[in-house]
Amino acid sequence: MDIYSKLSDLEHKYEDIVHELSLEGAANDTKRFTELCKRQGELEPIVSTYSKYKQNKDLEAESLEILSTEKDPDMIAMAKEELSTARANMTELENELKILLIPKDPNDDKNIIVEIRAGAGGEEAALFANSLYRMYSHFAEKKGWQTELLSFDDTGIGGMKEVEFMVKGKGAYSFLKYESGVHRVQRVPETETGGRIHTSTATVAIMPEAEPEDVVLNEKDYRIDVMRASGNGGQCVNTTDSAVRLTHIPTGIVVSCQDEKSQLKNKDKALKVLRSRLYELEQQKAHDEEAAKRKSQIGTGDRSEKIRTYNYPQGRVTDHRIKLTLHKLDSIMNGDLDELIDSLTAADQAAKLSNMEEE
Repeated sequence: MDIYSKLSDLEHKYEDIVHELSLEGAANDTKRFTELCKRQGELEPIVSTYSKYKQNKDLEAESLEILSTEKDPDMIAMAKEELSTARANMTELENELKILLIPKDPNDDKNIIVEIRAGAGGEEAALFANSLYRMYSHFAEKKGWQTELLSFDDTGIGGMKEVEFMVKGKGAYSFLKYESGVHRVQRVPETETGGRIHTSTATVAIMPEAEPEDVVLNEKDYRIDVMRASGNGGQCVNTTDSAVRLTHIPTGIVVSCQDEKSQLKNKDKALKVLRSRLYELEQQKAHDEEAAKRKSQIGTGDRSEKIRTYNYPQGRVTDHRIKLTLHKLDSIMNGDLDELIDSLTAADQAAKLSNMEEE
């Protein structure tokens, strides 16, 4: 099916949905009504853009008709101008339609769980992990999203061995899904008296929040251990068995949570993380199978892939997947990620369009 046949088909589906929603009693079946409204919202931008394309297509045909029959110089000049405008609009709208037709990632609107772990580099890596945590927190704040700390293991001197937190906001996964992988920092540590540049790493994993229906957890498949919380957190946290550790027996995945004073709240948070990790495993398997069939998009999504370098002496950030270097390290570390994310999104869309054209 070519693009215009597909667009015509989607237009008819949209009209059918609008008609069904207009029927008396359409809202009686709440589930069906919700599904139709969601599908209508997904199709509306496609149908609207296609309508504009067809209007310009009609204008092109009218202009060509005038040019083939008209003798008046003024009319010919006007027709030529309208023809040029219509064709320019059609080219632009056609590109928009191609992007709109790219299959949407079903996880794009989900909240996310971000996991950052210090890698090679000792205390400097832990400090860098903390810097990444602040960077994503600032970005979320600028978007008007909420963040919720799930668990952390600090070094006591400003670093973090690991940290897990949730980001709640519409489209959170669609913005940050390209952040998974190994981030590398090059800078002179404060403790380095010789002025030598050290290289350290931290690993970032972006996991869509899994709903209970996404991953069914059988209580027989995981073990719950409770213990006394450690580290900072106040007397109540540290003197009661409020910390929770879940071990998923089939996969060996271990999740710990001690941020809350309540054991029940810690258990709920730990279950959220476990469910999202299991969901990520399923998604990665599907991604690997798909990648074997077609060209990879932006990176592999594998948390072991080296994706970005933050070079402090040169004040630059380089994303190795799209070979983009930005000399604005300070603003990026303060959460100004829009240019990076927009470039990664555009590159991903271009790769997907190329795949669609080859099919």
